[in-house]
Amino acid sequence: MGIIERIKEIEAEMARTQKNKATEYHLGQLKAKIAKLRTQLLEPPKGSSAGGDGFEVTKFGHGRVALIGFPSVGKSTLLTMLTGTHSEAASYEFTTLACIPGIIHYTDTKIQLLDLPGIIEGASEGKGRGRQVIAVAKSSDLVLMVLDASKSEGHRQILTRELESVGLHLNKRPPQIYFKKKKTGGISFNSTLPLTHVDEKLCYQILHEYKIHNAEVLFREDATVDDLIDVIEGNRKYIKCVYVYNKIDVIGIDDVDKLAQRPNSVVISCNLKLNLDRLLSKMWEEMGLVRVYTKPQGQQPDFSDPVVLSADRGGCTVEDFCNHIHRNLIKDVKYVLVWGTSARHYPQHCGLGHVLQDEDVVQIVKKKEKEEGGRGRFKSHSTAPARISDRQKKVPLKT
Repeated sequence: MGIIERIKEIEAEMARTQKNKATEYHLGQLKAKIAKLRTQLLEPPKGSSAGGDGFEVTKFGHGRVALIGFPSVGKSTLLTMLTGTHSEAASYEFTTLACIPGIIHYTDTKIQLLDLPGIIEGASEGKGRGRQVIAVAKSSDLVLMVLDASKSEGHRQILTRELESVGLHLNKRPPQIYFKKKKTGGISFNSTLPLTHVDEKLCYQILHEYKIHNAEVLFREDATVDDLIDVIEGNRKYIKCVYVYNKIDVIGIDDVDKLAQRPNSVVISCNLKLNLDRLLSKMWEEMGLVRVYTKPQGQQPDFSDPVVLSADRGGCTVEDFCNHIHRNLIKDVKYVLVWGTSARHYPQHCGLGHVLQDEDVVQIVKKKEKEEGGRGRFKSHSTAPARISDRQKKVPLKT
């Protein structure tokens, strides 16, 4: 029996099982089994070479955004309008068969936009090259889920389910669960608050399903069984997502208003070029990019080429700013002067832990090199040899 058949068999058993206090341990074990099988499904088959026919392209710019959606919803047209890169668009499905990159120049930053082939239901099982598409989406900083506004809401639920089944969680934060494997000592189970979904017995059974008998588990929130399995697996990716409803020119204004009021949603029309500027500003807001301008000592700030930081790529502190310029610069920093919204007064003396905000101006003050032994007549060292035997004897005078 293959992996896909085993997953379907366990899902059928879970559907038949009633959910109550007596069966929650059994359902927890079944969920752990499905998670293990889906992880095996993503691994390359044994005996195959490491190289494959994937869609991965080289990272470029200050952020990466992936376009995901069903075929023929307007992803290629959106890429062409935002970046100017030509991506073939036609009235039939599966026009795009490879990953096509483009660059968005927005507020002094460069954002890489990837047009991926359309995915279908069952993509997590490998249908329609869905695994390659989802693998590229995992390496992105933001996902734009392009949906057809004239079709049912079921498409959004199908895409979300397919992405979550391969470990890609949209608009969620990692669960506050501390988990660490140990060599000895058994299983240590603790929590900082009362738990309503998981108890010690259920945690033990799930860990034994993964053949883990020595570990330390600490719950800092009232998490569910699925959250615990995600932490044990360790391969989950939590990524932000914006739902883009295209083709709003073919539906009524009341439907457009309902779609626009949904959280993390933007309504556009590529045909009439409607609301594209709102989409760009929403992308900028969700990616959380921070532009920091440099100011040389005694000169005007350089507003032409900012240093772009983000919380997803290293952090936004002064230390991250110094490491972005050069990794050895942090050793010579005495303090920094900051102008901008993050400073209480202008300029503010800040240390390495200060968190920078968008459009701040930073001047780095380096440590001065100390002269050994003082200056001038107060010098304590001389250039003479330390030992008498090392002194150079004078040449005797000729007589």
